[in-house]
Amino acid sequence: MVVFAASLNNALDAIVHGYERETGQKVAVSYGASSALARQIEQGAPADLFISADLDWMDYLVQKKLILPETRRNLLGNGLVLIAPAAQAKPVDLTPGALAAALGDGRFAIAATGSVPAGKYGKAALERLSLWGEIAGLLAEAESVRAALAFVARGEAPLGLVYRTDAVAEPRVTVVARFPETSHPPIVYPVAAIKGAGAGTARFLDALRARERPHLRTRGLRHA
Repeated sequence: MVVFAASLNNALDAIVHGYERETGQKVAVSYGASSALARQIEQGAPADLFISADLDWMDYLVQKKLILPETRRNLLGNGLVLIAPAAQAKPVDLTPGALAAALGDGRFAIAATGSVPAGKYGKAALERLSLWGEIAGLLAEAESVRAALAFVARGEAPLGLVYRTDAVAEPRVTVVARFPETSHPPIVYPVAAIKGAGAGTARFLDALRARERPHLRTRGLRHA
């Protein structure tokens, strides 16, 4: 069985490993930006299950009649955080002037704001907090939220915006601010089976729903 999933690498890997031990069924997970994964499914990539980081790209596949609507559920939510390289992390106020001062001459790492869910949510949050105008010309836009995370982890960008789940997964970064939930639309991860999904997909989907609460948590966040 093949699962296409946006973000959630560590949490989903833990669920997959436990499921494989219990059932003997192999599960291959392909991670990437929701936009890229949805387009791959549209082009015929072999996937049984799709976990999107926003509703829009799941709706896109619904419109293309590529998922089984009766299997669709909202799996979990997420949040946005500001991160910095762990070695130089200091708390940052999400207020006009303070973010730009913390960024200095560096670039602000963020997933592509026009197509990748994390980037779209991030732009909305920055606009709501009146921060977009001061950093819009200083963006290092990445093809996925994990790529934006990597920019900061490698020290190529002093600050970046990622999901909470991504910050948990990378020990080389530290959370220096949390974006208020009210600053962006709710971040929802819908899941659904793809048309023509293979045997065992329903079983894994049931297991995923049953295990989401104890496993898909954001423990271990490092704060400056």
